[in-house]
Amino acid sequence: MPSPLGHALAGLAVHAMVARRREDLWSLPRLALTVGAAVAPDLDLLLRFVDGRNHHQMQTHSVGFALIAAVAGAIVARLGGWPRPAGLGTATGLAWLSHVLLDYLGEDTHPPIGLMALWPFNSAFFHFPHPIFLDIGRTLEWRTVAHDALAALVELALLAPLCFVAWRWRMRRTA
Repeated sequence: MPSPLGHALAGLAVHAMVARRREDLWSLPRLALTVGAAVAPDLDLLLRFVDGRNHHQMQTHSVGFALIAAVAGAIVARLGGWPRPAGLGTATGLAWLSHVLLDYLGEDTHPPIGLMALWPFNSAFFHFPHPIFLDIGRTLEWRTVAHDALAALVELALLAPLCFVAWRWRMRRTA
């Protein structure tokens, strides 16, 4: 599963692709909401401290939760008085889905293998048979830290060009 860096880069790319105006592209609150939504599904790791069970890659890593995030993003935008709250809700949901997609394309070595991508419609765990992204270790041992650094470099090499292209494309379309 990709690191927070990879998820943030994907969220940045989604932000650039859905911005309708140049002001939206450079809006820090919109950027923070979109990138935050791309990283947020991994907050389920904190639930282990609550009940001692593994909740990672379950409901928060799904289409259903992306829909919930979209509605929440639209509500936040509406309450904040931002223009086009439905558009920001859509961006939030798409950013959440980018997390699901990247995790689906990532190597998974922590059971249960895969993620509940289609929850609430299906509770099965899905995984891509030919991972593109390396798994991220969850310890501070030297070997794990070195592996995580390599994983982050792979993510940077694959996702930074996507961000650059999305940003340039949007800058040209909103000129």
